[in-house]
Amino acid sequence: MKIIANKILTVFLVLSLTVGCQAIKNSNNTQKGAGIGVAAGALAGGLIGGNIKGALIGAAIGGVAGGVIGHVMDKQADKIEQAVPGAEVTRVGEGIQVVFDDKSGVNFAFDSANLTDTSKKNLDAIAEVFNEFPDTNLMVEGHTDDVGNEDYNMRLSKRRAQAVASYLENKGVAKNRFSITGFGEARPRFDNATKDGRAKNRRVEIGVSANKEMIDDARAQAN
Repeated sequence: MKIIANKILTVFLVLSLTVGCQAIKNSNNTQKGAGIGVAAGALAGGLIGGNIKGALIGAAIGGVAGGVIGHVMDKQADKIEQAVPGAEVTRVGEGIQVVFDDKSGVNFAFDSANLTDTSKKNLDAIAEVFNEFPDTNLMVEGHTDDVGNEDYNMRLSKRRAQAVASYLENKGVAKNRFSITGFGEARPRFDNATKDGRAKNRRVEIGVSANKEMIDDARAQAN
């Protein structure tokens, strides 16, 4: 009976998430902030997590306050896209996912965590946006291709994430806003069998979410 009940619960959650996510997909960005709380509730308990999209969905508060946060994030996402046109900027729930790969100008050579002059120029631009919107937390994830030792790649990915965070800190972004994680070769976005795919997988991603001050302010406005 327990196995049957678990299967029924799993089917219910999948159907709920499918309906909820489709509704969110069809809404505009500010509405996503207000509506994502329903999906986030179904995702509680670790059904999704460990990556930026999962963390952003899990951090959503939903309701009117979520809509207030979503409106601010819409503005910030637009400014990030203008600051670094080559970056992949996606609104997720009440937050923002930013992917820096070889197209963004913030990328890494093979076996390197060094920032190029072009990388620094683009990080200068995004630092200005982060400083304009100080009431956010910044999740920084580092990644590698799959060439070489897995443990070494894990350490390399952390160095890449730290390099980006440290540079942004030097540009005035508060250190306490950052959480830094490395995933090594575990989460490729492209095919590591090709040179182009490996270059794209040598990347850093940043998740932008509301901090306590922004959430409290949004709730005050909602009330």
